[in-house]
Amino acid sequence: MERIARRAFPHAKLVSDRFHVQQLAGDAVQQLRIEYRWETIEQENKEIELARETKNSYIPRILENGDTTKQLLARSRHLLFKQDTNWTPSQRQRAEILFHYYPVLKKAYWLSRKLSYIVSNTKGIGFTQLAQWYNDVEKSGLKAFGTVSRTIQNL
Repeated sequence: MERIARRAFPHAKLVSDRFHVQQLAGDAVQQLRIEYRWETIEQENKEIELARETKNSYIPRILENGDTTKQLLARSRHLLFKQDTNWTPSQRQRAEILFHYYPVLKKAYWLSRKLSYIVSNTKGIGFTQLAQWYNDVEKSGLKAFGTVSRTIQNL
């Protein structure tokens, strides 16, 4: 699409707006959640196979809120898009459990929320806040957020 736009409109500037930058950050969080979910599904499949081989029944681990780990990761999708002040009580409980078991996901969530705050609550771009956010991204080592920061730098 970008190539078509460049050929059709050679003097146009490519622009990424705030909404799409925030969407990229949300996508980065979801990508991490999905990776954890696939790992959990694979682990569960191995445990089911082992239970069959040993002629035992498979009983998944049930977390404090009644979810299995697989359910926790599936059901946390929407809460990771929301600001924590807008979580329902069950989402808050789910988030506490999720972040306890997946601290990297917590880090990704807060990087996303911090970026959302910066682009939503500052006139223009808060360069000091954005510079701090870049430092936080670099320290986190989260590859997907490196992509988000490079996208912002290319604006």
